[in-house]
Amino acid sequence: MESTITRPETPPPLKAESKDLDFYYGDFQALKSISMPIYENKVTALIGPSGCGKSTYLRCFNRMHDLYPGNRYDGAIHLLPDSIDLLHPSVDPIEVRMRISMVFQKPNPFPKSIFENVAYGLRVRGENSKSYLEDKVEAALKGAAIWNEVKDRMNELAVNLSGGQQQRLCIARSLATDPEIILFDEPTSALDPIATGAIEELIGELKHNVTILIVTHNMQQAARVSDYVAYMYLGELVEYGETENIFMKPKRTETEDYITGRFG
Repeated sequence: MESTITRPETPPPLKAESKDLDFYYGDFQALKSISMPIYENKVTALIGPSGCGKSTYLRCFNRMHDLYPGNRYDGAIHLLPDSIDLLHPSVDPIEVRMRISMVFQKPNPFPKSIFENVAYGLRVRGENSKSYLEDKVEAALKGAAIWNEVKDRMNELAVNLSGGQQQRLCIARSLATDPEIILFDEPTSALDPIATGAIEELIGELKHNVTILIVTHNMQQAARVSDYVAYMYLGELVEYGETENIFMKPKRTETEDYITGRFG
């Protein structure tokens, strides 16, 4: 199926772009020739029914699939402006994950203190300066809008925080290494409406400094937080365009059927 990709008349700079991306779990082809732009300092939402390849596509960007045997990529994901192919065998997946961080569906704080959760990626990178770590951890917690709630609790275990606080802590952990892209995989599906609203507001703030790619099953959330939307089905990109156009005047009948609830 040929994708319908509508680029804006005056597009912002590209931050990344997938080119003819295929992905296989063993013999099963989960992604089929996906070519899609990711614009800098914008939020791109991936929508579509369960099992359509949204999370699979997302996890290609930080090479999460490398952690499991039998998985295989074809095609490329170019990270701009230096045009590195993130999928090339010569590229170190650990370094990719420093530049492209991820926030998962359920908060996953490490069994460590609040401070050490946020400092984790920096320590992996070899940073040991106490003052540097303190400055970076504080900046990341402020960036995730949770500093005021935890600044006097830095040595407490992160698991003592509420669900919404844990998710913001995980966002702070992802910010600490100064990533260029943050991947959000249904980041509010386990949260209550108030915590969900706080995360959505935070995403709106974060995009001024970082490019965001988010998977969501919530059409209202996609409409609220994203600048661009990609509708996927059965491992293929059906339609991509600016959020308002996708929701108000999609070009593909399949997209309209999914958005209006007639399908999916």
